Amino acid sequence: MSDQSSSIEENLTAAADSVQLTDAFKPRGVVRRVGDGVAVVAGLDEVRFEELLAFDSGALGIAFDLRVHDLGVVLLAGASLVHEGDGVVGLQRLPDLPVGAEALGRILDPLGNPLDEGPPLSGVHRLPLFRPAPEIIQRKSVDQTLWTGVMAVDAAVPIGRGQRELIVGDRNVGKTALAIDFVSAQKPGDVACVYVMIGQPMSRVRSLRDTLERVGALDNTVIIAAYSCDSPGLQYLAPLAGASMAESFRDAGGHAIVVYDDLTKHADAYRELALILERPPGREAYPGDIFYVHAELLERAAALSSELGGGSVTAFPLIETTGGDISSYIPTNLISITDGQIYLDTARFERDLRPAIDIGRSVSRIGAVAQPSAMRKTARNLKIQLSRFESLEKLSRVGLDIDVATQETLREGNILRAILRQKRSSPRSIAHQVIALTAVAEHWLSDLKPSQAFVVAEALVEVARLRASEITTTLDAGELPAEGWKDTLKTLVDEARGRLPSPPREQNVATKANS
Repeated sequence: MSDQSSSIEENLTAAADSVQLTDAFKPRGVVRRVGDGVAVVAGLDEVRFEELLAFDSGALGIAFDLRVHDLGVVLLAGASLVHEGDGVVGLQRLPDLPVGAEALGRILDPLGNPLDEGPPLSGVHRLPLFRPAPEIIQRKSVDQTLWTGVMAVDAAVPIGRGQRELIVGDRNVGKTALAIDFVSAQKPGDVACVYVMIGQPMSRVRSLRDTLERVGALDNTVIIAAYSCDSPGLQYLAPLAGASMAESFRDAGGHAIVVYDDLTKHADAYRELALILERPPGREAYPGDIFYVHAELLERAAALSSELGGGSVTAFPLIETTGGDISSYIPTNLISITDGQIYLDTARFERDLRPAIDIGRSVSRIGAVAQPSAMRKTARNLKIQLSRFESLEKLSRVGLDIDVATQETLREGNILRAILRQKRSSPRSIAHQVIALTAVAEHWLSDLKPSQAFVVAEALVEVARLRASEITTTLDAGELPAEGWKDTLKTLVDEARGRLPSPPREQNVATKANS
């Protein structure tokens, strides 16, 4: 046989092998009507709930509403390409996305397609977006610290790995900034980060990427984004994709945090889909199962037992309120689902008390269990002290006479408030926080103005790292130093005070006038 005949035979064999005759026997449906991000499809009686569907135009969707004679399909990628009369087939699988360390530093859509300038992910490991939460027997108690680097949180609202902590507040009070601070405080290789942006404009997603890159946290973070111009179906899937991405690190025995920014827009997208598909509305027009949807999502955050690798996923859902009202439908749902909330107050934000955390209204149901022993002992009475100070501060504004003891409490409260103020993307170590809070609790700074006390506390931390490194090393390890460590720090206060800027020299006004 000639070489030419052999080549022709090989090409015909390869062509015959590539023909999938079974495709002709697959059930096919047809689009009856389409609009507003959903389609009604007939002819696919065997399709399962949430199964991925492919349209002839190349668009994708998921079966969302199974009916007697047709089904409602939520459109995902390529929604604008779907028209009446198009053919549809079921892919017999759930929507999934590629996961793993290769995704770190990338911006992806909920189906794993790149939204940045990088190439498509080549990893073969994929996880479905819809995954069950770990069973009770697979979990362990939350007892490991998740260090956020924000003193007001680590000292007063401690968070453990595997916890679900809600960040709640009005619009533009620093919720996203606080979440970014949490992300920037995590060390690569120790805690991987997943940041989910739901219904946000493209400019804000790019701004997030630039911020993370500037603080050096981008290489440790995966950004899952569903733009505001995307279909409500993609916005609905975005937090599910973020949960699966975080679970990939947990299943490998590591730790991860996932930020959902924010679930208000996710609830709005789910409400839009439900109303278009003619599901009965409930309170505030949300469907009755919105509570279940959010509970199912947040229950996926957990700390696994050592038999399963000991990994964890910590969730930080964000929720937006109006006028500080946390009693509306979605906030109350999420407060009841999560293990606590960090409340950001508009009045504090406007007074430039950043981060604007209302410690009195914030709570962590994990409590001090997840705190290092050094921090637990130092911040034991912090919330009580701040609450007493703010109550007296309100009374002092009325103009009542104040005794000496009350004046002392107000002075120390103002110093403590100054110590808790913190710039963005400036995480503080355990030693930094413990030393600063100890200086306030031991009254080493009581004779200073709040601004001066802040400078001296920062200087004391630097001096301690130079002169008493064994103390700072032990504190950073989360342990209490040897007996007498406070006495050692007290001897360093004078050196720290020496770093205060010298006051400007006062001019003798009378002498100047005579001259």
